[in-house]
Amino acid sequence: MTAEALEDYDDYDETDVLVVGSGIAGLAAAIGAAREGATVTVATKATRPEGASSWWAQGGIAVSRDDPGQFKQDILTASADTADPAAVDVLVDEANDAVRDVLVDTLGVEFDRNEGHDETDGDADGDFDFGREAAHDEPRIMHVDAATGKAIHVPFLNYLDDHDSVAVRDDTAALELVRHEGRVHGALLEQDGEVTPTFAGATVLATGGIGDLYPHSTNPNGSTGDGIAMAALAGADVEDMEYIQFHPTVYVGSEARSASKRGGDTAEQRDGEEDADPFLVSEAVRGEGAHLINGDGERFMPDYHPDAELAPRDVVARAVQKEREATGEVTLDVSMLDFAAEFPGLVEKCEARGVDWEAGIPVGPAEHFLCGGVAVDERGRTSLDRLYAVGECSRTGVHGANRLASTSLLEGLVWGLRAGEDAAGYGVDIVEAPELLDRDPALPENFASEKFVRLRRVMGEYVGLRRNAEDLGRAQAVLRRLKGEVDAYVRTRTSRSLYELRNASVTALLVARAAAENEESVGTHNLVESEVQAD
Repeated sequence: MTAEALEDYDDYDETDVLVVGSGIAGLAAAIGAAREGATVTVATKATRPEGASSWWAQGGIAVSRDDPGQFKQDILTASADTADPAAVDVLVDEANDAVRDVLVDTLGVEFDRNEGHDETDGDADGDFDFGREAAHDEPRIMHVDAATGKAIHVPFLNYLDDHDSVAVRDDTAALELVRHEGRVHGALLEQDGEVTPTFAGATVLATGGIGDLYPHSTNPNGSTGDGIAMAALAGADVEDMEYIQFHPTVYVGSEARSASKRGGDTAEQRDGEEDADPFLVSEAVRGEGAHLINGDGERFMPDYHPDAELAPRDVVARAVQKEREATGEVTLDVSMLDFAAEFPGLVEKCEARGVDWEAGIPVGPAEHFLCGGVAVDERGRTSLDRLYAVGECSRTGVHGANRLASTSLLEGLVWGLRAGEDAAGYGVDIVEAPELLDRDPALPENFASEKFVRLRRVMGEYVGLRRNAEDLGRAQAVLRRLKGEVDAYVRTRTSRSLYELRNASVTALLVARAAAENEESVGTHNLVESEVQAD
């Protein structure tokens, strides 16, 4: 190409593999590619580990132990038999080796051990304190207290920071994919207001979830569906966008995080707001025997499912919402546990917010995990050449209509490694990069945050735990208008918050459209005829 093709940019960068996102899936892709001899650039919006969804994962990471067949069956059952059996085979067959190789041997993650563990015995699998969570037939979850994501994520980042072949660029957002003749050649990256093309032999999207689309979510701020939107706008296939898992036990006292505080804010504006945030009460707490109690003081889950508190998440979430509406509140009773000893991290969160956990933790459902996303194969390859997607922004087929607890970190690890290995080895081609215009005056500082309030209100009211055709039609109409407004501004202005809003509006419309097109009520996609009947 000619030099004129890049005349709108002061400079450009090259890398063998560009990874967008720094959760466990993106970091696994980076290590997978680096092991194959590739140079890797990891671009992440996060400015600290807490900015990635993986950091917040509590329960742990499931492994197959000595029974992959039962693990597979549990995944299929939790998905209401909608998961792809071939994808599940990949997950369960590689689970033990991937966790052992990367997390235990390479990173040295100190998973909880059984009492009496003999250090001289080495890392015998029987020494791990395997936990059990909802819809798991047996204890198979490796964990570190109730803060497994943090225990994995920090050493992972430290390892890659010291790797000669990997460069981690934080506070860096991908705005657009660079595409030419059906092939993706990298992305336009923004940092400190400057946009620079980064050309790559292959690009891996690992941008996480869509929590900023909903009023209450367990996701970190900035979960705006960036990878999904960029891939969809470039022409990649997306699937199963209607399957959004709501976690049933999230502290939501005082309505937790205000809708006006999600998305569109700068990192500085969000600093200091953590105490107002909801926090997830790990499913492991129910796995240890905690009970859900309604406002009338009654345990109710046995009336909804034979497995009671350990029923699939979609069942528990709907039951919790119904009981909150009928009786005013739902609390998690942990009095039968040695809660302070077993879950000190959760005790700290409760006490920081003035929650008397001994009297019960107030809980309610909150958006937690997108089971669908950019459609990929067993190597993380999308429908676009040299574009990969891993982690929550991808749709591998493992989760189907409902995700089994503690499989998200595992999916990110397994598919991240596979995608990274596959992405290595391509040559870098310099092509013409898209021109992003910034010729009109900047928008008001609160422009994006105000639009986000509107978007989240629509998604929360019409595309939440329970849905009906009329509401989904309303949602699509509002979201189409919102997307049209945002598109008009994006044509002549370039800013991270505006592109996040664009991505969120595109992703929200994909969710609402998929929900309206799926007439089968299954898993997390729960259809009702009217709100009156739903109650």
